[in-house]
Amino acid sequence: MNKDPKKPEEPALDDAEAQKLVDDLMESMNQEGAADGQTDAGSEEVDELTALQAKLAEMEKVALRHQADLENFRKRSRAQVQEQLKYASLPLIAQLLESVDNLNRATESANDESADASGIVEGVKMVSQQLSNILEQRGCRRIEAVGQPFDPNFHQAVQMQPSDEFESNTVMAEVRTGFMLYDRVVRPAQVFVSTGPAE
Repeated sequence: MNKDPKKPEEPALDDAEAQKLVDDLMESMNQEGAADGQTDAGSEEVDELTALQAKLAEMEKVALRHQADLENFRKRSRAQVQEQLKYASLPLIAQLLESVDNLNRATESANDESADASGIVEGVKMVSQQLSNILEQRGCRRIEAVGQPFDPNFHQAVQMQPSDEFESNTVMAEVRTGFMLYDRVVRPAQVFVSTGPAE
């Protein structure tokens, strides 16, 4: 019976070779661990990106809702402004109607043969004063003209003529009364302007 041949002995490693083998093994294990970590990090990034996309979609919905609310607010505001402009003169008309009633009474009295003419004239004067008061309450006032220096911003010269009573470039007579609404001219006063004493 033959004996098994003796196996050759593996060569022994010196210390440097053993250390290199251990270092290679450790490096290999570290690389595998890093690869696993990158996989986990990649998964976390995907989850975070998905969450951000969902949040962005929600914020877009909120922005669209706010935009729609703003547009509705603008439409309501425009409608309210148009409504206010449409009926802005309502209080003024209500005040004027009383003057119109008084003026109608005066004209009816003028048709009555037994009516006193002086009473009719007095009634019309009262209506005129009432209208002037209403205009003043609304910020509409007469433009001062006679005796004032001529100002083309407020006066419209109809005629220029000499006058011994008024200095040159002074309003001497008013043809049509001018009015201002606060600081804006509604219509200028039509006036005669003095050129000074006749030579």
